[in-house]
Amino acid sequence: MSETPRKILVTSALPYVNGSPHMGHLVEYIQTDIWVRFQKLLGNDCIYVCASDAHGTPIMLKAREQGITPEELTAGYSKEFKNDFADFNIEFDNFHTTHSPENEALVAGMFERLRETGDIYTRTIEQSYDEKEGMFLPDRFVKGTCPRCKSEDQYGDACEVCGATYSPEDLIDPVSVLSGTTPVKRESEHYFFRLSEYEDRLRDWMSHAALDKNVVAKLDEWFQAGLQDWDISRDAPYFGFRIPGTENKYFYVWLDAPVGYMASFKHLCDRTDGLEFDDYWDPDSDAEVFHFIGKDIMYFHTLFWPAVLKGSGYRQPTSVYAHGFLTVNGQKMSKSRGTFIKARTYLDNLHPAALRYYYAAKLGPTIEDIDLNLEDFVARVNSDLIGKLVNIASRCAGFINKKFDGRLTDSLPDESLFAEFAAASGTIAGHYEKREYSKAMRLVMALADKANRYIDEYKPWVMAKDEASLPDVQRVCTQGLNMFRSLMIYLSPVIPTVAEDARAFLNEDAWRWDDASEPLLGSTLQKFKPLLTRIEADQVQRMVEQSRETAPVAKEETQDDTISIDDFMKVDMRIAKIEKAEPVEGADKLLALTLDVGDSQRQVFAGIKAAYAPDALVGRHVIVVANLAPRKMRFGVSEGMVLAAGPGGEDIFLLSPDDGAKPGMRVK
Repeated sequence: MSETPRKILVTSALPYVNGSPHMGHLVEYIQTDIWVRFQKLLGNDCIYVCASDAHGTPIMLKAREQGITPEELTAGYSKEFKNDFADFNIEFDNFHTTHSPENEALVAGMFERLRETGDIYTRTIEQSYDEKEGMFLPDRFVKGTCPRCKSEDQYGDACEVCGATYSPEDLIDPVSVLSGTTPVKRESEHYFFRLSEYEDRLRDWMSHAALDKNVVAKLDEWFQAGLQDWDISRDAPYFGFRIPGTENKYFYVWLDAPVGYMASFKHLCDRTDGLEFDDYWDPDSDAEVFHFIGKDIMYFHTLFWPAVLKGSGYRQPTSVYAHGFLTVNGQKMSKSRGTFIKARTYLDNLHPAALRYYYAAKLGPTIEDIDLNLEDFVARVNSDLIGKLVNIASRCAGFINKKFDGRLTDSLPDESLFAEFAAASGTIAGHYEKREYSKAMRLVMALADKANRYIDEYKPWVMAKDEASLPDVQRVCTQGLNMFRSLMIYLSPVIPTVAEDARAFLNEDAWRWDDASEPLLGSTLQKFKPLLTRIEADQVQRMVEQSRETAPVAKEETQDDTISIDDFMKVDMRIAKIEKAEPVEGADKLLALTLDVGDSQRQVFAGIKAAYAPDALVGRHVIVVANLAPRKMRFGVSEGMVLAAGPGGEDIFLLSPDDGAKPGMRVK
């Protein structure tokens, strides 16, 4: 830890306030809040701001459907987000809205600067127009048949079946999702930002931004494809800020949304003595600025945003930290299965510390998705937080309270053991700093195991039966409670309210990170109260049932997940020999495999790149589903499926046949 406190500004992506917060949202805000709390615990000057993302066509249309103004719609959802965040112990220094005078002034100023330098220009474009609704349509508001694979009901920007990308005008039989009518083409003058001129400046930023390797790889892909100038305007009707000097043009929501970070901070500066906006956003600022985002918005935050900041005379982010998506029980969240769980539904049933800890136990610094397995959630929280952590205090506190008037001894019976807990401080701090929360949680729980073994070894409940051994009981329990205290300090960024209750029991006013390395001795404690209770399976089941929608759902979600033996017998599994294995350009996880299946060769795409080097696969025999319908992907056609097992990433294991197998042989 440096002697001079760091000056840090942290943001999370602004939640789009046209719906209620859910478990997926919470991954990012919990991840960010843990990092911010850790920085503050170190003694760094760390400020956390956020805001509601309150502009755009979807908000305008939803407000119209409900018969209210967009301002009323966004105010209601903003309040819901703020309340739910607060109840999950997510602590912002300021939470504002993009629909604010601070944001409008900043966006307009940046626009004028960029126009003066020639980075913004106008161009006439042709767009889809809904004559019935009287408005131009965003790409996602046009649906039709994919021009490549001919799949129906696809959006106007990309096909969800084959992965092709295109423009709405490329669709076959396009219709407006608003009116169901066929859109027409109309010309309109739009404002464009010259992103194509910023590659060198963006590469320079990348070189010192300490981005995750997966983010860098994705940026390299975008650079190789060529940066395109960015349309930053939208036609009326549109809910947002009108572009100065125009009557019917508005700033695109993705221009003013990230400026909302600056606007929220400006709103805080205006209300806080000694806090200066330029100290953080001037190009020569010595402050650090970090953005926590989801991997789905990397394009905006690692290309558009740093380019706009650079061009308009502001500093660029120190780094952008991206995370993956949330799945529940290994699948996308589902309303029919009851796994699309709102934040408030969780809070109505379970303690926020349980989810904060579980997410921390799963989170790392990469863009890999994390899974909330509800059965594992119950088992891990009960085992780690209740069975290991809280158990230390509950096994020792009663003896200290009842037999020694709440007083700890003046020394530790095993200083070397406590030194092990103190020595872990630097390693755990390093994990937090790098957002390797799962590693930090594993180390903390390993220490908790050690503390429990110590208590098991001395058995204070047995010693307490002998009056002569009471002094030893006090010493052993003082040792146990000091190990518990160190662990609670290490975990306080993750489970802050539980840590506050533990600190109150230990009769301390405040904690700093270094306090974990110094024992608490000779102090008088408060009466111990239970810190957490076990999660029961029926609590989780009740939450799922409350989340389950009874309304009609998509066919694939209502079908029985089981298959009959007759269905299984249709699967043609054969031995195949890998003749060639190559990386797939533009794909993070795929390898293109050329397979010899006996009577023919097949091309199969397999998501095993992280686990197997291509050269190591050539000549290997594998099991393949040979009668799977070909699947069109944006990289080509996949003509089968190679069977593998494992949780994913580097832990993927190909199913290999017995020695002597030959290509084409069927597997039974």
